[in-house]
Amino acid sequence: MIRVMVVDDDAMVRRLLRTILQAGGVDVVAEATDGDEVVTTVQAHHPDVVLMDLRMPRLGGIDATRAVMTLPDPPGVIAMTSFDTEQVILDALRAGASGFLAKDAEPAEIVTAVRDVAAGAGALSPRAAKTLIAQVGADPGAATRREATARLASLTERELDVARLLVEGLSNGEIAGRLYLGEATVKTHLSSACAKAGVANRTQLAIVVAQAAG
Repeated sequence: MIRVMVVDDDAMVRRLLRTILQAGGVDVVAEATDGDEVVTTVQAHHPDVVLMDLRMPRLGGIDATRAVMTLPDPPGVIAMTSFDTEQVILDALRAGASGFLAKDAEPAEIVTAVRDVAAGAGALSPRAAKTLIAQVGADPGAATRREATARLASLTERELDVARLLVEGLSNGEIAGRLYLGEATVKTHLSSACAKAGVANRTQLAIVVAQAAG
């Protein structure tokens, strides 16, 4: 069973998320009430996925996500907020979040996102996906483009093929079908590409690919 940790300073929100997740067959193993509790709670309970509120009184979810990403074998993080501006979305993804959901997401969407992230895929709300796609079309600036290109320089051609399809929002299975590869092979290529590019997950890799293409 997937193990999830819920981080939110609102007790009602934590209770609602716990109810939604348990009804969907997901095990909620821990809760935290603020970002400064996240790292120690993750270390104590080893969740597969963290549902992370972004606005909390002491330490915000973006900084908490960055801290979690420094841990060995960190869990996947899904950022959740009511304030899904483009900058907040990009800041969360750049901090290492594997997904982004609005707090008014449907229960089924939340459960599906948790399952996808636990399986190593990303999980983006429609607005977050549009923001990431818009990043592809935007000119990131020469310095950012050079840095992104340098991050991708050591990837093999096949790893680049796989990474470029992330920007289209494809799942591992869809990438496998497009490139006539096994899904396990796609996962191996993505893992290697993330390590070479110095990023924590496939969502961050997609951002780097988008910046290099810009």
